[in-house]
Amino acid sequence: MYARCINGLLVPVFSGCGIIKSPGTTKNKLERGNGMSEATFRGGVHPYEGKELSKDLPIKTVLPKGELVFSMAQHIGAPAKPVVQKGDKVLVGQKIGEAGGFISANICSSVSGTVKAVEPRMMLNGSSVTCVVIENDGEYTGIKGLGENRDYTRLSNDEIRAIVKEAGIVGMGGAGFPTNVKLTPKEPDKIDYILVNGAECEPYLTSDYRQMLECPEEIVGGLKVMLKLFDKAKGLICIEDNKPDAIAKMKEAVNGESRIEVKELKTKYPQGGERTLISAATGRKIYSAKLPADAGCIVDNIATVIAIYRAVCKQTPLITRVMTLTGDAFSQPVNVNVRLGISHAELVEEGGGFATEPAKIISGGPMMGFAMFDLNVPVTKTSSSLLALTKDEVAENEPSPCIRCGRCVSACPGNLVPQKMAQAAMNNDYDTFVKLNGMECYECGSCTFVCPAKRPLTQTFKQARQYVAAQRRKS
Repeated sequence: MYARCINGLLVPVFSGCGIIKSPGTTKNKLERGNGMSEATFRGGVHPYEGKELSKDLPIKTVLPKGELVFSMAQHIGAPAKPVVQKGDKVLVGQKIGEAGGFISANICSSVSGTVKAVEPRMMLNGSSVTCVVIENDGEYTGIKGLGENRDYTRLSNDEIRAIVKEAGIVGMGGAGFPTNVKLTPKEPDKIDYILVNGAECEPYLTSDYRQMLECPEEIVGGLKVMLKLFDKAKGLICIEDNKPDAIAKMKEAVNGESRIEVKELKTKYPQGGERTLISAATGRKIYSAKLPADAGCIVDNIATVIAIYRAVCKQTPLITRVMTLTGDAFSQPVNVNVRLGISHAELVEEGGGFATEPAKIISGGPMMGFAMFDLNVPVTKTSSSLLALTKDEVAENEPSPCIRCGRCVSACPGNLVPQKMAQAAMNNDYDTFVKLNGMECYECGSCTFVCPAKRPLTQTFKQARQYVAAQRRKS
């Protein structure tokens, strides 16, 4: 139900389906903003937004009921190493997994209780990962100092970076890159922009939007902590112009802040991609071999900036995140603040259960999320949404031969030629795929979205990029 059969194998499907329609309509539309902003990028698409299902619903705090499962691989890089064992008592905020290398991140418990097991468990992509399983005692007893105020202005830059590392903060927009590494560029004096990604261009997702409305002070506070690390930098809170109330709220919050401003961006997918955001907000360009720091930029999304504030100013490691439970299969969509490690199956109840049996369930959004084949997997630092749909339009639309219309070229924000890239990848001609700049693909799904032949372009590129990256690692 939640996966596709490919070559006889049932596998989780990358859901960049390109056919996200409003229920009862035949056109793909996006609720446009005021149209006043010209800050944007080349290419892109306008999928059906779907945000009206949950955008007006305040964030609801959810406490877990059953056991919690903490993956040691909630980030890019080496998995964390468990530092607890079966039978150990743990507290809220206690480190249970230690970073396994420079590109890695700590894991902290979101509850107090007893370690039931340290064992492999299945994750949403079907892989088996070492996890720490904790039986929640329901007391939520915290480590010493948890939640207490701390004046970041009295901390040195090295102390701030150490706190961010200890808190296990990673990019919560989906990438999972360790934030302390991002905040430690080789040439800090060349950083002149810190971009807070409030675009939230992925359809259906409203968690960042709600946080901009409900806790703008924490966003500004986190950004001010980051600006302390880079004396020459200016902070830009980047928001698409279809969120006028969030823009107004954040402008009010930054009033009087000389180094921070709100940057309005044109509403277009994938405006929130790291490279597209840098291009739209600053006019600068980077490629896959470069980091944002090479363009003088640090980019973090709304949730990550809030996590920085809470770690540095409130002595609270990364133990919670806000998610959107949405889609036309849910009885009642909702935005929830959840403890890391809670099961997705448990969250379904918070959306009132399913009004009808979903044809597809996606972790994340419809353009870049992953189709789920089992809900009994834990929420991690990069979990942003649980999307339940009554129709699986990918499965309903079988691909047909390319008609060479060129729409994929016009839509591609990376200025690539998806048609030729797909031909090379499907022929296992990876040398040609690389020569066509296939490794520059954003995997945003824009090409698949506009393809009238319904070809799985993005999924093909994702697999090809993974193969090329693996071969490069070997050599």
